[in-house]
Amino acid sequence: MWKWKGQYSINYLVSSTPNSHPDSPPLLLVHGFGASIPHWRRNIGTLAKSYTVYAIDLLGFGASEKPAGYSYTMEAWAQLILDFLDEVVQKPTVLIGNSVGSLACVIAASESSQTLVRGLVLLNCAGGMNNKAIVDDWRIKLLLPLLWFIDFLLKQRPIASAIFERVKQRETLRNILLSIYANKESVDETLVEIIREPANEEGALDAFVSIVTGPPGPNPVQLMPSISIPVLVLWGDKDPFTPLDGPVGKYFSSLPSKLSNVKLIVLEGVGHCPHDDKSELVHEKLLPWLAETFNF
Repeated sequence: MWKWKGQYSINYLVSSTPNSHPDSPPLLLVHGFGASIPHWRRNIGTLAKSYTVYAIDLLGFGASEKPAGYSYTMEAWAQLILDFLDEVVQKPTVLIGNSVGSLACVIAASESSQTLVRGLVLLNCAGGMNNKAIVDDWRIKLLLPLLWFIDFLLKQRPIASAIFERVKQRETLRNILLSIYANKESVDETLVEIIREPANEEGALDAFVSIVTGPPGPNPVQLMPSISIPVLVLWGDKDPFTPLDGPVGKYFSSLPSKLSNVKLIVLEGVGHCPHDDKSELVHEKLLPWLAETFNF
């Protein structure tokens, strides 16, 4: 545990082996919505063979604190990441994020010097803290009235509690996960419990409501041009949340032709969480990029 701002308990993990190269940059893994450190279950052991690997539970998730009445924002999570690098890691670090974790890493990198963030790996980056960010996608435009109505309902606590109770049922979670994973065999009971267990903790309902109804936060389209460090974008092509043919997917697909520091690899037959959906393919693309980019 690490105390953020001397106030909030933040859960983190650090893993390395005697073979970890002393000159290689540390890695910080940042999970997506509803997830936590164990979502990197298929990655930490492999990455720690060559790197010192840190993984963090963002405020409101996993075993980190879920403070009552806290207003969650993308900017707060980005600041948490930067403070963690400054106070705990204390070395220029490669940030590896999935979904909203990716976006938090983008915001952190845009606000940081290379003294803290040395590189970025984005796994199916989100366009905002919630879907209200993507107003130029016809699919979201159709759903926008429904999204605002859901926001209204979630602000009525008895209704929010009933919805949340339904969402965190094992069968509901399993169905949600099956819809965003392309490789259905990766959706096992362990994964369902990784998502379900923290949702039963005090403060989890407040976090859920605040995140779903809160401001979407900064848009990666505005932030990416200001980032000059090396960036690897890995994108599962079977992602229903942030599809390649949606505004965010199209934007990231166009980046390598505009920014020389960005490399894009499309992962065929992979969903929204590539690192757990098809971890071997992610490692096959990620490890050579890390070795080549950081020259060791």
